[in-house]
Amino acid sequence: MAIKGIDVSEHQGIINWNAASKEVGFAILRAGYGKVISQKDKQFENNYKGCKDNGVPCGVYWYSYATSEETARQEAQVCLEAIKGKKFEYPIYFDVEENSQFALGKDKVSKIIQAFCSELEKAGYWAGLYMSASPLNSYVSGEVRQRYALWVAHYGVSKPSYNGDYGMWQYSANGRVSGISGNVDLDECYIDYPALIKAAGLNGYESTPAPSEPPVNRDELTGTLKLSNGEIYDITLKKQ
Repeated sequence: MAIKGIDVSEHQGIINWNAASKEVGFAILRAGYGKVISQKDKQFENNYKGCKDNGVPCGVYWYSYATSEETARQEAQVCLEAIKGKKFEYPIYFDVEENSQFALGKDKVSKIIQAFCSELEKAGYWAGLYMSASPLNSYVSGEVRQRYALWVAHYGVSKPSYNGDYGMWQYSANGRVSGISGNVDLDECYIDYPALIKAAGLNGYESTPAPSEPPVNRDELTGTLKLSNGEIYDITLKKQ
């Protein structure tokens, strides 16, 4: 079952999250862009608090300008600085959209994505990739597409023109949601990321331990005894 959500940035201004929470099941927040902390999204802290105060599960995206693996790692470190100390129920997405990046070709783009996402994973986050369907098909290797959580953008269609698996689809840039002035991006999610992330102990959460079996008392054993006449007795054997 698809969960309806939105993704937002400072371009949506100040959001009334109490109103928005009545209509959306999750939100992906822009934490910032580029490679310096001054490029942190101006509404990120407000949006994060709004989500937490109103029970809206959230994730993050970081808009990239990286044209080298080194710059991608720098962007990742700034992203980690921006989200430090917070908890996210959805992945942390690397947003790749620039033509200057696509001009580098598939191999280089794939390495840039790996560089950013590897830094996130080393820090204990569930890493994802946001791209439009066409460049995702053309400029990202199959290995990378299968490796990270995919969030695919494609508007005006019944489904994205991407044949691989993806966890989320951004299907409109012209949505309307209570509590937000103007248009907002609309999304659908098909994976229970909150359950998976919490169970794995990622994105600021501690892992959920598997239930343990009760200890066995080897000094006292219980069982059932069935006699040849059909009578059944519960028995307890105690060590002497």
